[in-house]
Amino acid sequence: MPPLNLGNQQPKTPLDAEQAWRATGARASETVLFFDFDGTLAPVDDDPTAVRPAPKVLAAIEALAPVVRRVAIVSARPVEFLREQLGGLHGVDLYGLYGLEHSHSGGETVTEPAALPWVPTMSELADQARAELPAGTLVEFKRLSVALHWRTSPQLGPEVERWGREQADRLGLKCQAGRMVLEIKPPVDRDKGMVIGEVVRDAGGAWYFGDDVSDIKAFAALRARAAADPRFVGVCVAVANPETGHEVAEAADLTIDSPAALGDFLTAALPHLT
Repeated sequence: MPPLNLGNQQPKTPLDAEQAWRATGARASETVLFFDFDGTLAPVDDDPTAVRPAPKVLAAIEALAPVVRRVAIVSARPVEFLREQLGGLHGVDLYGLYGLEHSHSGGETVTEPAALPWVPTMSELADQARAELPAGTLVEFKRLSVALHWRTSPQLGPEVERWGREQADRLGLKCQAGRMVLEIKPPVDRDKGMVIGEVVRDAGGAWYFGDDVSDIKAFAALRARAAADPRFVGVCVAVANPETGHEVAEAADLTIDSPAALGDFLTAALPHLT
C-alpha cells in the first residue's frame, strides 16, 4: 500500500490503511462505503458503453454489503447503466448523474424533479453536438446530461471543451470537467459532495473511493463531517490514473493503483469488518 498522501489538509484518519480498517471495523454497522464507477470500480475504456467492472471488486462489494451500514455507487452514469453493470449485487444504493437520479437497494429509479424539464434541451444539445463537433468526438446522451468525450482524439480536447462551455453558457447549463470528457448538465444544485453530505449526516464513518476531479467534492464532504464530529471516521481513497490522478491523490488519504488493485484492497479489508 502506498504511504498516506496528506495533501494540503491533515486528515482525521489513522496513518495507514490497516489502522483505518480497524477503526472502521469497530463501527462497521454505522459505516457507509461510497464508490465512483468509471476509473474506480471499472477501468476507463475508449468506448464508454464497453466499460465493465473489475470482477474482484464486485465480489468484494457483495461480501462487504451485509456487514456495513450501506454501500453506495455515486457516478456520472445513469442509474439504469449502473443497474445493468451491478445487477447481481443486492443491498447497494445507486446514485446516477451526480445525484440527479437514485435507486435504493434495487428499488425504482427516482429523478430529481427540477431536472426533468431539461430533458428536451439535453436531447437537442446532443443532436447539435453530433452535427457540429469534429469526427473523433464521442457524444454520449444520458437523458439528463450530455457528455462530450475526446479520449480517442486527444488533440480535439480544447476545441470540444470550448464548444461545450459556449453552449452551456448559451443555454444556462452547468459543466463538469472529467478525464478527457466534458459533462453538460442542468442547472440543478446536485453533485457528489451533496449526495455524500446528506447520506453521512447520521453515520459513524465512511470511505469514499474515486479517481476524478468530481470526486474531490465527495472527499470534502467527508472532511466536513469529520470536522463536525470527532467520532466520525472518514477515509478518502484515490484510484491512481495518469490524467487526473495527481490532483485527486493530493486531496486523498490513501492511493490505490487501479480498479483491479481496489478489488484486492477490499478483499484484504474483509477480516477487519467481519
